[in-house]
Amino acid sequence: MGLLKVGDIAPKIVAKDQDGNDVRLGEFAGKKVILFFYPKANTPGCTAEACNLRDYYKELSDKGFKIIGVSADNEKSQKNFSDKFSFPYPLIPDTEKKVIKDYGVWGLKKMYGKEYEGILRTTYVISEEGKIERVFDKVKTKTHAEQILEDYK
Repeated sequence: MGLLKVGDIAPKIVAKDQDGNDVRLGEFAGKKVILFFYPKANTPGCTAEACNLRDYYKELSDKGFKIIGVSADNEKSQKNFSDKFSFPYPLIPDTEKKVIKDYGVWGLKKMYGKEYEGILRTTYVISEEGKIERVFDKVKTKTHAEQILEDYK
């Protein structure tokens, strides 16, 4: 399928977060949503990215952004990840990969010359009207919030 493009309508999300609470993209109508997909909780790059978004949470919130994280980790892994690093935003445990595939972020990856399928680290910013406004497919894990904020100057 490939990544979504700017202007595409964001696929609906109806899921549970790490605490079992409902997360529906429609609830965020009128707000910009940072929807970030990461390969695996508690790994160095994913931790750096999620913590960077946490550290800039107030600044991003003040600019009208809501944040949602998604990976294929199970609910227990997502909850442990969230509790360990005190994330103020929901993490979706997408073990069935429905949201991941709807957003086109499941694909072929390479590491150490080996090919395998996995989550392509990607962030979408969804507009107040529910359309893809920005696509970050070259995420800078340690400075991702700054990367987003710079794009919205």
